[in-house]
Amino acid sequence: MDFIITSLQSWNIEIGSTIKNTAAEIAKEHRVLFVNPAMDIATRLRSGKSPHHQLRPVSPNLWVLDLPCILHSVGQLPFWLFRPLNRANNRTIGKHIVRTVRQLGFHDYIHLIDTDLFRSLHLKEYIHPALSIYYRRDYVIGVPYWRKHGMACEKFLAQQSEIVLTNSSYFAHQLSPWNPNTRVINTGVNLKLYDASLQWEKPDELQGFSAPVIGYTGALLESRLDGELIYTLAQRMPRYHFVLVGPEDDYFRNHPLHTLENVYFTGQKDVQDLPAYIHYFDVCINPQKVNPITEGNYPLKIDEYLAMGKPVVATSTHTMRDIFARHTHLARSEKEWEDALTTALAETQDTRLAKERIAFAHTHSWAESVKRIYQAIEEYKKQNV
Repeated sequence: MDFIITSLQSWNIEIGSTIKNTAAEIAKEHRVLFVNPAMDIATRLRSGKSPHHQLRPVSPNLWVLDLPCILHSVGQLPFWLFRPLNRANNRTIGKHIVRTVRQLGFHDYIHLIDTDLFRSLHLKEYIHPALSIYYRRDYVIGVPYWRKHGMACEKFLAQQSEIVLTNSSYFAHQLSPWNPNTRVINTGVNLKLYDASLQWEKPDELQGFSAPVIGYTGALLESRLDGELIYTLAQRMPRYHFVLVGPEDDYFRNHPLHTLENVYFTGQKDVQDLPAYIHYFDVCINPQKVNPITEGNYPLKIDEYLAMGKPVVATSTHTMRDIFARHTHLARSEKEWEDALTTALAETQDTRLAKERIAFAHTHSWAESVKRIYQAIEEYKKQNV
């Protein structure tokens, strides 16, 4: 099969990416064109950069397309203006995609839309895929930028797609009224990278720590992470080292957490370096806020923690309860978090539990995730011959 993927995320993103891993896994058997998001006028003015056309081979079956066009900035426009300008954007993108797939010799291609609410809204009309799949793996319409037009666009995408995919039953429940052919696929984990059996050199930031290390890896964002909870726990547990690995937004850069002696910020690290940090954490955490963005979100980092065999404490969200409850400790209140951390620390030397965590994480491989996409496609074809 031939696949075209349009996504909110660029292939050039420096942190781990579900859609990049999905594309790479599909490309092991099929041809894939990954279309980078086109630059809009606002981005052009902020960055001072100009777009350029480039078709880059990433692997024998995978290409990344950089679009040469500049799109209208439409996100905050009134509906009467959003509609025609966004359609014009889609027409421009579609023209470049069609030209590229002809160059590559793609035919009967499947269009996988990775939560790209605006730029992919009308692409079905312009690129004429054999099959359209809308994939919601994040609740982007909970972010202020997307609230104005996001819900209407997502409804339209879900209704016009032949298949809708989500990475949580919470999301599936929300989208199935718009499209009954809505399916849940678990996100995968890079098992070659997150391999507990490998030897890892201890990162410099962790050298000399004698007390237990409580660690987090990932972006530190006000909308998702509970900075006040971390602050309270660090104050109440002064003997524990809290290590936060990842880029910070302005909220975290200016948070009083930076004044605590037992809290350490490493900044952004290369994805390839993250397993070394996790290996030397005693307990891994995901202290999320509970809101519409996080409640149904599939936290990939939990699979990464478990693949390394680590005890995990996380905020109790729908997805955590639905998928990970048997292999993690879930908490909501500060007291529950304290108790869960104490319990998890008592498990650090339990090899049986570590093996169970690793075995569970291995059921969430990228191969298994993509296999479910193939199954959805095949079943749709059988039902619509």
